[in-house]
Amino acid sequence: MSYQSGMAALNLRFTDRVPRTEYSAHGYHWPLIREVTGIDTDIEANRESARKEFIRIWDYAFLWSTPGGHKITVKTDMGHAEYADDGADKRKVGSCPFKSVDEVLRFRPDEVFPHEPMDAIVRWCDDWYTKAHAYWGDISLPTGGIYHTLFSGLIEIFGWDLLLEAGAADPAEFAKVIDSYGDWIERHWNAWAKSKAPVIMSHDDICWTHGPVFAPDWYRKYIFPWYKKFWTPLKEAGRKVIFTSDGTYHIFFDDIVAAGADCLVMEPTTDMAMFAEKYGRTHGFVGNADTRILLSGTKDDIYAEVKRCMDIGKKYPGFIMAVGNHIPANTPVDSALYYNEAYMKLSKR
Repeated sequence: MSYQSGMAALNLRFTDRVPRTEYSAHGYHWPLIREVTGIDTDIEANRESARKEFIRIWDYAFLWSTPGGHKITVKTDMGHAEYADDGADKRKVGSCPFKSVDEVLRFRPDEVFPHEPMDAIVRWCDDWYTKAHAYWGDISLPTGGIYHTLFSGLIEIFGWDLLLEAGAADPAEFAKVIDSYGDWIERHWNAWAKSKAPVIMSHDDICWTHGPVFAPDWYRKYIFPWYKKFWTPLKEAGRKVIFTSDGTYHIFFDDIVAAGADCLVMEPTTDMAMFAEKYGRTHGFVGNADTRILLSGTKDDIYAEVKRCMDIGKKYPGFIMAVGNHIPANTPVDSALYYNEAYMKLSKR
């Protein structure tokens, strides 16, 4: 399956088994990787080959990746929670270059961030994809794309607090900031459209678990028109566009599809059944098993959760199974192995 299964799903062709992907089990969960591959992951030199073998065995339909190519040179350090098994990724909150809402409203990313020639950006994208595809071959499909599509770019620059304060304080003035960022990042979207990468990931954390952080009409006025501008050249070039957001974003299904996304990646709180019923015959979707069930549930709970996802998606060619929001390093190995066992049993069409 692997590369072929990913392309089949994105082109709405049925495969004998529902394809699957995962997001970071291969990067952090070394005991699981060791159990699946038989490779000693306590030896640092073995880890790269073990990671690749794990992805081959678990048969990832695509590799979630947003290599970008852009350089956000002014940013807020919001720190990082502990995720890796040794806590190496934990980082305290750092500095913010903005001292007030007024400074945020005056900032124009397009005037500050670097402007590389378009042919240089395209070469960067092509070089990344050529190397990634050569490395993975038929094992999996690496996606090109951008993590900081628009809203996530603003989070990266301003941090959550000032972003929310500025957006609420003066929406019209903040729209100028958004548009300036859009003008800047659009060049990089156009470069991916000109590149060799067949599938492009667009990541934007537009929602929290409770839903949108601004009123829905705010997004429809200031955010989604930019999505259409970013993705139209990709669609015209025959690329497939996958959209990912954390949180609960089913209120925006229609907007994201209308902007041009071919496939949507969903966490467990987003209503995958709603999307499947409306768009399952015309669009792909990825998800959305609840990682918390793998963390603390019984085997019966895990089986039921995989079955829930399969009952929603199995009848549609564009469905790709995944655990929503990762399989973190503290997930019991036996639970992750049983999840895979349930997937293997229930994914047969």
